Amino acid sequence: MGEVKTLKYFVNGQWKESKTTKYTDAFDPSTGEVIAKVPCCTPDEVEEAVAAAKAAFPSWSATPVIKRVQILYKLRDLLIEHMDELTMLVAKENGKNWEEAQGDVLKAKEGTEQAISAPSLMMGESLMDASSGFDTVLYRMPLGVFAGIVPFNFPAMIPMGWMTPMCIACGNTIVLKAASFTPQSSMRIAELYKEAGLPDGVINIVTCTRNEAEILLTHEDVKGITFVGSTSVGKHIYSTAAATGKRVQALCEAKNHALVLKDAPVKRVAAGIINSTFGCAGERCMALPVVVVQEEIADALVAEIVAQAKKLKVGPAYDKTTNLGPVINQAHKDSVVKWIETGIAEGAKVVLDGRDVVVEGFENGFYLGPTILDHVTPEMSVGEREIFGPVLCIKRVKDFEEGLAVMNANPFANGSVIFTQNGRYAREFARHTDGGMIGINVGIPVPVGMFPFNGNKLSFIGDLHCLGKDGFRFYTENKVVTTRWFDEETGESTAVNTWDGTI
Repeated sequence: MGEVKTLKYFVNGQWKESKTTKYTDAFDPSTGEVIAKVPCCTPDEVEEAVAAAKAAFPSWSATPVIKRVQILYKLRDLLIEHMDELTMLVAKENGKNWEEAQGDVLKAKEGTEQAISAPSLMMGESLMDASSGFDTVLYRMPLGVFAGIVPFNFPAMIPMGWMTPMCIACGNTIVLKAASFTPQSSMRIAELYKEAGLPDGVINIVTCTRNEAEILLTHEDVKGITFVGSTSVGKHIYSTAAATGKRVQALCEAKNHALVLKDAPVKRVAAGIINSTFGCAGERCMALPVVVVQEEIADALVAEIVAQAKKLKVGPAYDKTTNLGPVINQAHKDSVVKWIETGIAEGAKVVLDGRDVVVEGFENGFYLGPTILDHVTPEMSVGEREIFGPVLCIKRVKDFEEGLAVMNANPFANGSVIFTQNGRYAREFARHTDGGMIGINVGIPVPVGMFPFNGNKLSFIGDLHCLGKDGFRFYTENKVVTTRWFDEETGESTAVNTWDGTI
């Protein structure tokens, strides 16, 4: 058994030992071994993190945006320099295979690169003589302290790609509540920020339970909350934090569907589905857990998916030949197995069963093989609720119209995909699907960082999405300044109308 670290929390540029008596075990999912004891920071320690962020805000927000992003330039170079180290860290604490773990870090780099655009994207608007002699300028200003509440599934990309870079580039400071199962990647990147020259207190990291995190939702010094996680928690965060006047973006659950029409090339579509469904062990909100297929090709497509899925190598995350790594921990594995059993009880047909997979030499790891349930119907919960594991549900429909209706009946609308060579159907799909991120022959339609991560319906709660121009708007507030200068004549006048000349 390797070294078990007792982790600290990061406040005002320093690592500090928590005074807590409560710790969470963080595992290496590939071996099942505990690799870290993660503190449940006390309420006072969460308060300390907010106070540090508040104290750092005046000088950081007064730092010209050009100088702020110079630190992000240095951070980007450090991410590249430490790519293998960070990839191994993500693989070891999360269980993604090597390529997926590297992608997690690359997405943190992409978010950093997008934030470097702050000097342009924070620019406001202006109009001389908006009214006669009156000039109006709109400025985008930082707000203060933000809190980021982070899930386990993308330990580099979400806290250090989606949240931190844009937040601090806009002149704010941040308190991250890192995921207790996977905190070490963001902690290491915080050290790289410090190496890049970021002032103390701009980034602070705590680990805790929902009880302590509740402090962030109502704290008078926290101006906004960015959250990724379950819809039930997202609803609570939104209602609680928004009630105190905070701005909130809550990225929530998904049950993404793909519609496969009879003209789609079966082998290539199957390969795309395999990648989308079983990548990251299905533990991502842009996974593809449901395929809706026209009856004419359903048997052929299912046979091809099964054949290709059987070739996937299940194994430890840091073996570069692994295709499908483990899920995050035993409790989550048990949850996914229970969902498979629920699908069977509801009447779905198991055409590939990954529940009994064993990896030689890693028998205690949290492994599940690819699992495929066919003949899933709309009334089955297994095809409607988020499972967050390597499980694919097949729904069969007679035509495009029925398929679209089946997809839009789902309460979630993160991603939505169609596989077809028919341009008319592709266009109609893009117009009428409820999904906020749409793929046409693209199985994982995650846009690059200059566009927003654009979930709809119960997959997102709020007004402004993360990344893209939405992200810059979320992390800034507008100030509109109207100016008038008096000439000799107007300077002596006392005649001022109701609107002071602005209309």
